[in-house]
Amino acid sequence: KYVEPIKAMIEESPSFGYRTVAWLLGFNKNTVQRIFQIKGWQVRKRPIGFRPRIQALPSAATMPNERWSTDLCRIWAGRDGWATLALVIDCHTRELLGWHLSRSGKACTAGSALEHALIARFGTLGRVPVPSLLRSDNGLVFTSRDYTALVRSYGLRQEFITPHCPQQNGMVERVIRTLKEQCAHRHRFETLQHASRVIGDWIRFYNHQRPHQALKMKTPAQAYALAA
Repeated sequence: KYVEPIKAMIEESPSFGYRTVAWLLGFNKNTVQRIFQIKGWQVRKRPIGFRPRIQALPSAATMPNERWSTDLCRIWAGRDGWATLALVIDCHTRELLGWHLSRSGKACTAGSALEHALIARFGTLGRVPVPSLLRSDNGLVFTSRDYTALVRSYGLRQEFITPHCPQQNGMVERVIRTLKEQCAHRHRFETLQHASRVIGDWIRFYNHQRPHQALKMKTPAQAYALAA
């Protein structure tokens, strides 16, 4: 009754504490606090170096593939209910390299988006030619054993934003906001398949037709072609 909605909320907004979650869901805060403790969802102290923290820097990069950024959001898929959309962007070109929409909010969804990005950029799945950074928040998905092992297997290095500082992952959050405003909120998706088709069309438009002021009015695809 309580665990699934709480888990869904903190996966979408990892910075929320138990008080915020309780208030938003209308649950007793003591009950939510106990669930946080039982499930190990409290902020835990780790040995220095366990998670490579970043300095208070924006999610920027000086060249393609220097830093990618990933995040999750929720999309209403009509008869199929809430779905989780995982995205991976290149922080230099703003390209939306990989994405996956699924009814599962688990590591496999984020992993599929990452593998999509690797294939899109390098044409194959394998270790990246140059170690790249992959920035994310501290959510359950991105810190899970399955996901961290997958990231390492491809030669990427994870970096986690400082807790409660979502602006450090602001670039991918802006892409999500744009996707919601210009795509998801303008359509009434009937099914997961329908949502995937429309979102895929929008992502192609975003990468190849939509100019960005930050890229001197070039599209992400043009920015990559010029930098490559």
